[in-house]
Amino acid sequence: MRPGAGIALGALGVLAFSMSLPATRVAVHTLDPWFVAFGRAVGAALLAWAYLRLTGAPRPTLDQWRRLSIVALGVVVGFPLFTSLALTTQTSAHGAVVVTVLPAMTAVFAVLRAGERPPPLFWIAGAAGLALVLAFLAASGSMRGALSAADLFLLAAVVLCGLGYAEGGRLARDLGGARTICWALLLSLPVTVPVTVVAALVHPPQGGGAAAWTGFGYLTVVSMFLGFFAWYAGLARGGIAKVGQIQLVQPVLTLIWSAVLLGEAVTPGALVVAGAVLACVVLIQRTRGGAVPAHAPGGSSSAGRDRAGHAGDVRVADEVS
Repeated sequence: MRPGAGIALGALGVLAFSMSLPATRVAVHTLDPWFVAFGRAVGAALLAWAYLRLTGAPRPTLDQWRRLSIVALGVVVGFPLFTSLALTTQTSAHGAVVVTVLPAMTAVFAVLRAGERPPPLFWIAGAAGLALVLAFLAASGSMRGALSAADLFLLAAVVLCGLGYAEGGRLARDLGGARTICWALLLSLPVTVPVTVVAALVHPPQGGGAAAWTGFGYLTVVSMFLGFFAWYAGLARGGIAKVGQIQLVQPVLTLIWSAVLLGEAVTPGALVVAGAVLACVVLIQRTRGGAVPAHAPGGSSSAGRDRAGHAGDVRVADEVS
């Protein structure tokens, strides 16, 4: 466990993910949302295959494949699909409101799936950061209207993503951050390829425009691939619940990207709130406890390394990721 490295890698992952909603909003403006959700996973899987071949990665064990299916369900299929469907009718700024609860959801699954036990101060600081972001979003006018189908899609995305984050961070202790997302992407191909082909046949993607394809490219290379190299490595090193709270900064960053890319107005209060949220994140990182247990429920980390037989190789790969 190296908390300092975990925080740095987690922050890099959050920076990468903070542009995902605006990029999705741009992409689904002219491209079919099913094509965007699953096509980016297919493209990222091709990159994953090349990475695994170049690094000579050993195949996961049967238990690791089972856990990788949970990762795939959450971050390869669930979150991209439901956010793509939601953002066909909602703005990325509105999506940032619902995604605000993702750090809390990740922490809950860290307790349920990874056996972490954060102290009370952790939950207090996390709740304070959540309240600050929600208050800012409410004051900026991003929170308005009744619960819609798009909101339900976003809530489903958050639940599945929190599960995928927690399980992936737990599995990355054995496989490394890069290999975890790479194997999950390859495992998803029997689902992502047929859906992508059908979506492309029903709604041909030609003529989407440069902006839409740029957004799609970002989602493929960064949001679905490179961002997870840093994110999963950070969760594995610094603790899933703790590092996951860095995402409290993500909604504010998303609003900033929305203003830059989509022309949405951002008030000067964003900087003030961002500073306050960062203070909460720093307080969370200074709390003791919540460390990874020696034997997390559902499997042993040391046993996974022994079965893979490449503990040293995984550590080297994680240094790169």
